[in-house]
Amino acid sequence: MFFCKHFSRKSGTEVQIDGSDHRWFEDRGEPCTLLVFIDDATSRLMQLQFVLSESTASYFEALHGYLVAHGAPVAFYSDKHTVFRVNRDAKGGPGMTQFGRALAELNVEILCANSSQAKGRVERVNRTLQDRLVKELRLAGISDIAAGNAFLPEFIKRFNERFAIAPANPNDLHRPLQITANRLSDILCHREQRYVGSQLTFHYARRQIILEQTELSKGLAGRYVEVYDFSDKPLEVRWQGHLLPYRVFNKDQRVSPAAIVENKRLRHALSVVKTQQDRRLAVNVMTNNEKIGYKKQPRRIYGSDFDSKKPAAVEMTVCS
Repeated sequence: MFFCKHFSRKSGTEVQIDGSDHRWFEDRGEPCTLLVFIDDATSRLMQLQFVLSESTASYFEALHGYLVAHGAPVAFYSDKHTVFRVNRDAKGGPGMTQFGRALAELNVEILCANSSQAKGRVERVNRTLQDRLVKELRLAGISDIAAGNAFLPEFIKRFNERFAIAPANPNDLHRPLQITANRLSDILCHREQRYVGSQLTFHYARRQIILEQTELSKGLAGRYVEVYDFSDKPLEVRWQGHLLPYRVFNKDQRVSPAAIVENKRLRHALSVVKTQQDRRLAVNVMTNNEKIGYKKQPRRIYGSDFDSKKPAAVEMTVCS
């Protein structure tokens, strides 16, 4: 999709999005990522949010705040992060990321830049924020993500008052959402289809899901159900809109040794691995002697007059 020059000067036509990985709290806190949404026509900061790393779940959360506050733009403009774009070499699958699927249901386009220069506006504001926002966080004594996110709305207001410009065309192309909150929650979650086996079971995220026996579920063997994985509430399994009760058998949760991790998410993935390793190292493995309660006995001396019914003498050394 290409926008003509006159069309692109309207607010809400193109909103550039990116994640900036930085030591936002300097030495007072851990490094994290700032998700940035900026309107190309006005240079207005539309949404800022601190997250642990760039991921589909974190972008869904930020997108939810954007849509509720501003409505739906014509298009988002991003880099080629795997949140937004499917690897061309990938075979099978729907050919669309979870984020792309959500935007398609919201009738919003996603465009990917071929270079960082192509999305220069968000790249420039990232550099500005890494200077100006870091200083303001220091003056406010903020050192964690929760406090940082509480600080951002007022910062956005002051930033836009100083740096935002009026659009060449006053018409705002943001569209108000015409869906319920529950429907928006269903869109902004991870969704996959799973094949139900003959025992009414399927696997998802290293867990075995066992459907409860109901009149509806009895006929689902050999069919596909849809899994709704929410970030703020339990997993849901549905078939043609019907909610299916289930129970879960958990497998060992760990980062796969063969997992492909994007560079922007490497620090967060390594922290998860380190936590898993610490838990495994903390396990206290007991020896066989400890299990049976064995205690080492002192050395005993047995002579020709030894009587097994009498306690044996204990050898002692006297130091003079």
